[in-house]
Amino acid sequence: MSVVIVGGNECMTRQYKELCSAYKCKAKVYPKMTNGLKNIGTPDLLVLFTNTVSHKMIRRALNETRGQNVRIARCHTSSIHALKNILEEHAAGRI
Repeated sequence: MSVVIVGGNECMTRQYKELCSAYKCKAKVYPKMTNGLKNIGTPDLLVLFTNTVSHKMIRRALNETRGQNVRIARCHTSSIHALKNILEEHAAGRI
């Protein structure tokens, strides 16, 4: 399962990736706007940490995945616990 995380804290990028790998998921993390989010690809799950990201970046991420079969999870907090809850819900049975 592939996961794209938009937003969050830059210093926690490695921890986000490690938690996703514990759930046997490949993760791409975009804590800030870089290259216009052009290489998102076709993830199975798009996680939007809405507190630490601009409206423009959310719109750009949603436009990149429009028309694809992508599950979208929005969360106000960008903590490891919040990401763990999202992965528990969407990647259950992958551990």
